[in-house]
Amino acid sequence: MNRIGFDNEKYLQIQSEKIKERISMFGDVLYLEFGGKMFDDHHASRVLPGFAPDSKVKMLMQLKDDAEIVVAINSNDIEKNKIRGDLGITYDMDVLRMIDAFRGYGLYVSSVVLTQFSGQAFAIDYQQKLEKMGLRVYRHYPIQGYPSNLQLILSEDGFGKNDYIVTSRRLVFVTAPGPGSGKMATCLSQLYHDNKRGIKAGYAKFETFPVWDLPLKHPVNLAYESATVDLNDVNMIDPYHLEAYNKIAVSYNRDVETFPVLNEMLKRINGSSLYNSPTDMGVNMIGQCITDNDVVCDASRREIVRRYYNTACNVRKGNADESQLPKMEMIMEQAKVSQANRKVAVLAKEVHEATGAPAAAIEMNDGTLIAGKTSKLLGATSAMLLNALKYLAGIPKEVDLISPIVIEPICNMKINHLGHTNPRLHVDEVLIALSVCALTDINARKALEQLEELKGCEVHTSVILSSVDVSTMRKLGVNMTHDPLYQSKKLYHGTK
Repeated sequence: MNRIGFDNEKYLQIQSEKIKERISMFGDVLYLEFGGKMFDDHHASRVLPGFAPDSKVKMLMQLKDDAEIVVAINSNDIEKNKIRGDLGITYDMDVLRMIDAFRGYGLYVSSVVLTQFSGQAFAIDYQQKLEKMGLRVYRHYPIQGYPSNLQLILSEDGFGKNDYIVTSRRLVFVTAPGPGSGKMATCLSQLYHDNKRGIKAGYAKFETFPVWDLPLKHPVNLAYESATVDLNDVNMIDPYHLEAYNKIAVSYNRDVETFPVLNEMLKRINGSSLYNSPTDMGVNMIGQCITDNDVVCDASRREIVRRYYNTACNVRKGNADESQLPKMEMIMEQAKVSQANRKVAVLAKEVHEATGAPAAAIEMNDGTLIAGKTSKLLGATSAMLLNALKYLAGIPKEVDLISPIVIEPICNMKINHLGHTNPRLHVDEVLIALSVCALTDINARKALEQLEELKGCEVHTSVILSSVDVSTMRKLGVNMTHDPLYQSKKLYHGTK
């Protein structure tokens, strides 16, 4: 199961070299629009086994003496408390998390820019909060007709109204907590202001996906489509690259649609453009670091099925439009996979149907499938977790890692004192109880020592889990999906 299909060390080397090469093509400064996740790119690590989730920040560290970071956040996202789905935190809080993480690596974060600022009250409060923390904050404003109204955009009433972000290094990474944050507009605004100041500046994009030098329907690129189905992203052949070089390269609809306007902006700002296609703008070298195509294809197909279940659950929760499901089904068809390809989902459903109660299943890294059933004292996911730890520690199935005399008082406390309606132990509660038992029980201690081995395992539950269980399982590093069903018909589904 733990086959490697990607050379991470090669990636760190050639990616940093490519960026250095691009810096040298411009005079004073390069603004690099950074798409995707910087620290925790678990999507990339899932579809490219061998890719480390923090590879991109490690690559950036090789450029740290020349680089600084500007974080962009859309003021409208602050106003509506937009949440980053994979972490469960708001975008404004994620900016703070990102800055702390960058600083933890010794990287220089120079400022935060509030894009699309139009006097939003929460954005004003947020700016004041950041400034009290010692951060420089700038405001960029909406421009009517952006990005097509070039005459207005490239004027004192367009980019000219934006605050000029003061930078001091040759490479400026412009990143953000999520899509739609205004990274590209921030870069272009800076080019406009730099040109007015006689500074020779350039622009490039660092997007991990789609991979431009893989086939259009390669599973890696299809997995990217599945991950961005909510954005209506569609991979396509870059027509400008084909026309300019007679070479096929993969881009996506938004880049292709905006390229003519974007390139015209670059020409008007700097007098000329080095780019003949959206692909030219990119610096992504990830495709050249794939070492085993079969491994990568298999991993990407697995990811597509995971994304299908995630989308189905989001639709069921009312957090996604129903039109996303047919798109996901079409992507699965193109990748030649179906729901049946996810073995843990098949097993969890079978156990649910056999018992009439929620069930969970895990696929260990050696391919072994283990199920968990709902009981009087344990939820299905908690039972599955204990069964998996027993398997890893070589403990017989019949051994109780946590005695019922330990579990029962906890269940009673939840019902009688904490106001819960469900007495069963959740995953976090099971881990705490197991830790207590490990003080005197060698089996519990041996089981706890196996927690690290759960990373990368596949998990599926036959019902949508509570947020507390999802959070705990995420921290354990498993790849989790659910059937789009709730355990009860209640309208409110709380954390417990």
